Amino acid sequence: MKLILLGAPGAGKGTVAKMLTKLDGSVQISTGDILRGAVQAGTDLGKEAEGYMNRGDLVPDSLIMGIMEGRLQEDDCKNGFLLDGFPRTIPQAEALTELLTKLGISLDMVVNIDVPRDVIFDRLCTRRTCQNPECQAIYNVKSNPTKVEGICDKCGSPAIQRADETEEAIAHRLDTYNEKTAPLAGFYDEKGLLKTITGTSSDLVVDGIKKELGM
Repeated sequence: MKLILLGAPGAGKGTVAKMLTKLDGSVQISTGDILRGAVQAGTDLGKEAEGYMNRGDLVPDSLIMGIMEGRLQEDDCKNGFLLDGFPRTIPQAEALTELLTKLGISLDMVVNIDVPRDVIFDRLCTRRTCQNPECQAIYNVKSNPTKVEGICDKCGSPAIQRADETEEAIAHRLDTYNEKTAPLAGFYDEKGLLKTITGTSSDLVVDGIKKELGM
């Protein structure tokens, strides 16, 4: 499958993507994970992106599109891919449309995951992420805590609250999403690709996607 997953920060795009990869071997592509790994590794891209990310701002298109063009041509994308958190703006969507045409790739569907703002806010404030860029496991202090407080169950690295998941940063990210990313639903609806699935459970969202794809 070749899908774009839309939805506000904390809507569950990453969890849904991981569940979908197990169905047919499609690979999850998260620009956020790629960028955070670059920040952790101290690469030039990471240093440039870090300031934007810590403020909860969008990383410039020029950085993102360079990442995406290379990533979509890697061998593991041949079985399909799930774009998690990209595109985030209309210009990015237009650039992605041009890139996919250039690469001869057609999307199956664009899924808009609709979750209430208060649910998202609570999820993000209580989320903890493994600091190891090779792991990036996600926990929640309420619903899915680590066995040892502050320590990743999988690799033993610190599980931290990211700088962009403080209350102030979350509010800014959601406002930025509503202003710049939410209009993507209309962009893809006009192309006949959009399917909106409402649900706070990742299982229900995945079931809805499978139904739309006839799986």
